[in-house]
Amino acid sequence: MTTYDVIRSNKRKSIFLIVVFVVIILGIGWAVNVFEGQSGAYGIIFLAALISIFSALIGYYGGAAIALRTNSAHEITKEDNPYLYRMVENLCIASGLPVPRVYVVDDPAINAFATGRNPKHAHIAVTTGALAKLENEELEGVIAHELSHVQNYDILFLTLVVVLVGTIVLLSDVFFRFRLFGGRGNNRNGIGGIFMLIALILLILSPIIAQLIKFAISRKREYLADASGSLLTRYPQGLAHALRKIQADDLKMQHVSNATAHLFLANPFGAANIKGGMAKLFSTHPPLQERIAALEKMAGGPTE
Repeated sequence: MTTYDVIRSNKRKSIFLIVVFVVIILGIGWAVNVFEGQSGAYGIIFLAALISIFSALIGYYGGAAIALRTNSAHEITKEDNPYLYRMVENLCIASGLPVPRVYVVDDPAINAFATGRNPKHAHIAVTTGALAKLENEELEGVIAHELSHVQNYDILFLTLVVVLVGTIVLLSDVFFRFRLFGGRGNNRNGIGGIFMLIALILLILSPIIAQLIKFAISRKREYLADASGSLLTRYPQGLAHALRKIQADDLKMQHVSNATAHLFLANPFGAANIKGGMAKLFSTHPPLQERIAALEKMAGGPTE
């Protein structure tokens, strides 16, 4: 499988997951209608969608500043770190992207993240651990990965996911609060008890399913950025070696929150050796072993 094949495959899978989101929202609308009647369903859906979109807009336009401040990133100029800045510039020339603002995070862990709503408003941050521990080709692979997030409009894509997840969670939450404080069920359409039960199960499970889909989409975007970054550098081994060093260090970042964990190159909580099972389902990042194996296939064999 070529790098182009991997990119196309990940894009198709990400779009499919978005379609599943929409289907879930439609199913919740049906479930609310079962209990509250058509007018009640429309009111709850409208309220949840309005709140979710408002929150997403705040995150979309102000999320970059929040992420940078939360992770104690400080901006640098070319004079502050010519090596890092010129590497970012060179990769931007190769990719045709505008040069983003460059930041450094004082942390011994090897990691990096990109944020910003589009390529013209992008920011890339690299930890001091990455600068100290990675060789030239490895750091180049890391930066290419982050630039690929910018080039692929992952921030925009994930903002859409936030809207959908928020809508699903709020639909369920508002419905149950409404029922708790005096809402009345409506069975005027003659729907039997079995359909009421199905609707109730859907309303209970939908927030969990939505979160699982969000994590799945985040993992797919990481695979896509790995493939796109390797296409940019033409050297998958560089990023593969960097991921191996992250796996060997297995360091937790000093200042990180769950809200920004999905932005990073690798899980900032240091769970480098997660192999699968339930831990994988609830992770924002694929296991490093799987990412390294995929990069090895792109390189035509093991990178060691």
